[in-house]
Order: sequence, then C-alpha cells, then structure tokens
Amino acid sequence: MFVTLTIQKYPKKYTYFALLSMAIFRLPLLLNKNISFYKLMGCGKNGSFDIHPDWQQWVILSVYKDASDLEKLDSTNAVKKLYGSFIANWHHTFKVETNTILLTPIEGHGKWDGKDPFGVPNKNSDHTGEIAVLTRATIRLSKLRSFWKNVQPVAAKSLQAEGLIRSIGIGEIPLIKQATFSIWKDKEAMKQFAYTMKEHTTVIAKTRKENWYSEEMFVRFAIIKTINA
Repeated sequence: MFVTLTIQKYPKKYTYFALLSMAIFRLPLLLNKNISFYKLMGCGKNGSFDIHPDWQQWVILSVYKDASDLEKLDSTNAVKKLYGSFIANWHHTFKVETNTILLTPIEGHGKWDGKDPFGVPNKNSDHTGEIAVLTRATIRLSKLRSFWKNVQPVAAKSLQAEGLIRSIGIGEIPLIKQATFSIWKDKEAMKQFAYTMKEHTTVIAKTRKENWYSEEMFVRFAIIKTINA
C-alpha cells in the first residue's frame, strides 16, 4: 500500500485561496480513480496539537490503489501525478510550496471515520531506520476542555524529544478531529518518548480513564522518499 502526505505552504497574501482549496480540492480527489481514501486538513501553528491554526499551511493525505509507477515521482511531476492537473495548476497559480512524503504503513491499529484506510498493518514489524507516526482522534464534545487543558503542555514538550526529526499538528475539524504526524530517527526513539516521558504517559492514562475519544488511530509508516516542489 502507498500513502502520501503533502504539506502545502501558501504565501501569506493567498491565505484566502488556501482556505478555499479545502472545499474545491474535494472534487478532483474524489474523481481520482487511483485514490481509495483522502483527507484535506489544516495545520496547527506549532509542531503538534495546537488550538491556533496556521492559515498558510494545509495538508493532503491520500491512499493509492496502484503504486506501480509512483516511486518514480520527482519535484517536476509529483503533484500532477498524485493529485491531477487541476491541483497542480492551482499550486502553480498561487505559488504554493509543497513537501510530499511517500509512505507505506507497517504497524498500527484503530479506525478513521469507521474505516481501515491503511489496511490492517501488523501489530509489530522488524522495520529499522527512520519512521513516521500518525496519531489521530475524534474528541468527544464533553471532553474538549479536558483534552486541550492536558494535551497542549505535553505537545509543546514533545518537540524537544530526543530523536524527533519533525512534527506537524493536523486536523479535519478544528478542536474536534485532531492528529499529529511526526518523523523519528528510529522506532526506539519514538518508544522512548511515548513510554518513558512522564507527562505523556500521564495523559495517555487520562484518555483511557476519562474516555476522551469516540474514535482513535495510531499508525507507523516506513518512509519511501520525500519530494519538495
């Protein structure tokens, strides 16, 4: 299975068109016969869960049915081949900078809108080297205050974790449907943060005890390549 996550950065003067794209891009993605699942998402201002949006930065996440020629992508053709001419032309018109990460799921559990968009990855794999991690959840309305009160301090501290290469907070619906996509130097570095950082383990325990989420997902990916355009 082949997955892409494209981070789109718009010039400040085109932020209106960035917001508009989240509605307009749905049609070309829906009509793309090679895409089995997609999400259009906004970003938080900082590198993890953040209540404040970054109006210049937006994300497309897609899952592909046929990946036979997608590994040949480069900066000159990636957006057009992945998302079609309309989105490629839109990016050109509004001078959008893109960073696309090509991924394959290796481990995970949970659902996204009741679906298994990444198949059913193994519970554990023998993958070594850099790893990408997607954690996402739908927060119960009654738990929003508790979630944001507890998560933001941990999210800020997580950016200092040893072995963290990059982190970005993303979400479909502000405040309610939230996710973090992060890249780590290896699985051990990610586990060191997840299971030994006191603040993080405390919050995880609270999510279970107080039942914050109506749905959640955790997936690890191997990184195939990254493309900047």
